[in-house]
Amino acid sequence: MAAEPGRQAAPKEALDADGQPAVPAALEQDFDAGSLYALRSAVAAHAADAGLSPGRVYDVVAAAHELAANAIRHGAGHGRLRLWTAEGVLTCQVADNGTDPGGDLGVHPEATEWPVQFSHGLWMVGHIADRFTIDHDQPGTIATFTMTL
Repeated sequence: MAAEPGRQAAPKEALDADGQPAVPAALEQDFDAGSLYALRSAVAAHAADAGLSPGRVYDVVAAAHELAANAIRHGAGHGRLRLWTAEGVLTCQVADNGTDPGGDLGVHPEATEWPVQFSHGLWMVGHIADRFTIDHDQPGTIATFTMTL
């Protein structure tokens, strides 16, 4: 899905020659419904450490929480958050493994593909982030937002 009109698309994460992230993550954390509090705390600490104002830290935490909640509700019931800074930009990426009809991934019982249209949470992320994209890979979804430091 393209970013909201008037917003630039976030660049996909740069990979090195071995297919690994070119910029190491300041935070890389798995999450599920029982660990959202810990995830929000870690995101807040890393966003503050990156130099964002308290209001922007709140925005990063709110956006990361909304994306993680979507991964839990509409994806596999769990996911992975990566947060890093490079060239004056904080990037947050939330990924899930998609739905798993075979049951091997422990899919949330009501899991569905992330909605194509913006819901309230995704709408909010699109409004507070400088850039925001959602990519549907096979399987799974990767949502990425950036904020200028």
